[in-house]
Amino acid sequence: MKKACVFAVIFLFIFPVMLFAEGQKSKPAVDEGNELILYTSLETDETEEYIKAAEAATGLDISWTRFSTGVVGAKLLAERQNPQADVVYGWAVTYLMDFTDRGFFEAYVPKDGDKIPAQFKDPNNYWYAIDLYLAAFCVNMEKLKEYNLPMPASWKDLTNPVYKGHLIMPNPASSGTGFLQVAGVLETWDKDYKSKPVADNEGWVFLEELDKNMGQYIKSGSRPAKYAAAGEYVIGASFAFVIANLKKEGKPVEMVLPAEGSAYELEANALMKGAKHPNNAKKFLDWAISDDAMNLYAKWKVGVTKPGIPPARPDLPRVENIKLIPMDFQWQAANRGDILITWQDKFLR
Repeated sequence: MKKACVFAVIFLFIFPVMLFAEGQKSKPAVDEGNELILYTSLETDETEEYIKAAEAATGLDISWTRFSTGVVGAKLLAERQNPQADVVYGWAVTYLMDFTDRGFFEAYVPKDGDKIPAQFKDPNNYWYAIDLYLAAFCVNMEKLKEYNLPMPASWKDLTNPVYKGHLIMPNPASSGTGFLQVAGVLETWDKDYKSKPVADNEGWVFLEELDKNMGQYIKSGSRPAKYAAAGEYVIGASFAFVIANLKKEGKPVEMVLPAEGSAYELEANALMKGAKHPNNAKKFLDWAISDDAMNLYAKWKVGVTKPGIPPARPDLPRVENIKLIPMDFQWQAANRGDILITWQDKFLR
């Protein structure tokens, strides 16, 4: 009887442990398959090339959606309780900084992460930049001649009343290109931009003068160049590689880098917190800063972030030959809300 009681006591202690162990043993690992869901604000035509190469290199089946820069942010905010994307790819770093501070991403060091210079990655490994894109003016030379307009060389030139109604520019609330253009003006026109409220920045006075000539503000950063190339406007404030592509296609356009300096933005990648396919996401992020990927970016971009990658586009200006505005990404990210509110109060039509 005593032996039976001892056995019963032992069984009572051991049986739950056995059940727990069996439960642990039988619980299947999450099978991610080869699926990956990705959001990007890179242009559609370049992204198609990148994703095709990434799938071939990694074996992943990548579902991707392209949104304007601001819309990516809106999607992440709307889905914050149940993230639908695993990765954000080629997103403006000023947005990434803000969303990193809000806890949207997981830190991850991709393979070759140590080869990306410190100024092109988050110090805590939440994002890694892959390239930079450059603001520029797209000038339709046929329309310039038709309207007997002077060739602009600077932002200041565009306030000349002869350009009234002939300009088009991206809305900074939805377009990363529009935001970097406005931020670049604010930093250029007011050297004390850090020490005063955004609304008091002297750059707004200039932007109000520019607004008098503005025909339209639109959501996309590439469309101002495309509309100018189509002759709907004479001058579109856009970005360099779109203009270079349009010229390559035979459109009657020229690229102008403003004399005050060219604004630019970094495009970067990050792993979503709560990603449903985290291991596949990491596999993609490894590929996204590989030499193969960087060589693809060099076909489209003014510059890439990995040293030693040769330029692939002789029709694009070389970074070392460009007067760049020293963009203060930290200030821009911290003050994005105030910049956009002030811009909308002044210019939203």
